[in-house]
Amino acid sequence: MSAATRSKRIWQLDASRGLIMVLMALDHANHFIAQRHSSGEYWGGPLPVYPNTLAFVTRLVTHLCAPGFFFLMGTGIELFADRRRRRGWSEGAVTAHFLLRGALLIGLQFLVVNRAWELSPGGWAPEIYAGVLFALGGAMMVVGGLLRRLPTWTLVGITLVLFLATELLTPDPSLWQRALPAVRRLLFLPGGGERLWVTYPLVPWISFVLAGTIFGRWLRRDEAAAFSRALSLGAGFLLAFLVVRAGNGFGNIRPRESDSWIDFLNVVKYPPSVSFALLTLGADLLLLGLLARLTGREGPLLQPLRAIGRVPLFFYVTHLFLYALLGRALTPNGTSISHMFGYWLLGLAMLYPACRWYGRVKRRSPRSPVLRLV
Repeated sequence: MSAATRSKRIWQLDASRGLIMVLMALDHANHFIAQRHSSGEYWGGPLPVYPNTLAFVTRLVTHLCAPGFFFLMGTGIELFADRRRRRGWSEGAVTAHFLLRGALLIGLQFLVVNRAWELSPGGWAPEIYAGVLFALGGAMMVVGGLLRRLPTWTLVGITLVLFLATELLTPDPSLWQRALPAVRRLLFLPGGGERLWVTYPLVPWISFVLAGTIFGRWLRRDEAAAFSRALSLGAGFLLAFLVVRAGNGFGNIRPRESDSWIDFLNVVKYPPSVSFALLTLGADLLLLGLLARLTGREGPLLQPLRAIGRVPLFFYVTHLFLYALLGRALTPNGTSISHMFGYWLLGLAMLYPACRWYGRVKRRSPRSPVLRLV
């Protein structure tokens, strides 16, 4: 890849990130507006039960979001570090950037984003909530500040170990109610109580970031080959998911409760089981590879996704408050999932011009240290 090419944004990554953000907005519209969001696919406690196919599919497609967030962040870490080194940044400066931005994400989780969750229907129980920005920020500090310097095959090994360790170290579901130290919750095991609730512990999600970092190295060497490999790996992961899920043993954290197709796809997400990782990363990689096949045709249909994908943090924070306020103002008692789709689209129609505006602000001030972090 030429130096000129390296300096440009890879539009397929922006479009993929934008699609993930749009699906994430659907999930949160389901929570704030329809008030029919599932209780979560945890390692213990009751698995979610869905009243109909639409409710399940609405949740299923949004499973692509969190793995996609972490994977693309890893890709971005690798590409950002490479571009900054070429501009003369020292390794220390690159590391300091990732440490600072990771700390910012964690700060936003606890000081800003949790205020949006407090607007949830029926209130929000935990005093301290560790959500996705907590794990994203921590993973950025670990990978961007340390692990990104390791050889590729070392990263592959660490990634595989983390995926398997998550499966091996997750307790039996019967121990769901057991009290655990806060540090173990924050680092390894989701759950908690009224004082602290952790949905995204740090360590299990680092594996997705490392996978994205490896993909970023492939992109640096040969962009076309990397996207072609994404297609092959995506298909391979989905086939592996079918095998692991059908086996109903290791790789699932919890066995299936029935033989229905919904139960087959109702996998453990918190922490990410091997079956969950294979299903979601497989689909994310397939979508990314298919987007790459659109080279030369990335016109108006993908422009909104690219605009949103360029400013993911701005979209994330803004959309939570927007859907929370729409729910309180327009559907205080909830609504059907089918009606919720209209409100979801309304929110996107409001967010898209805001994202375009913020994107222009960032492009006008590319060297601003504040805008570089946000």
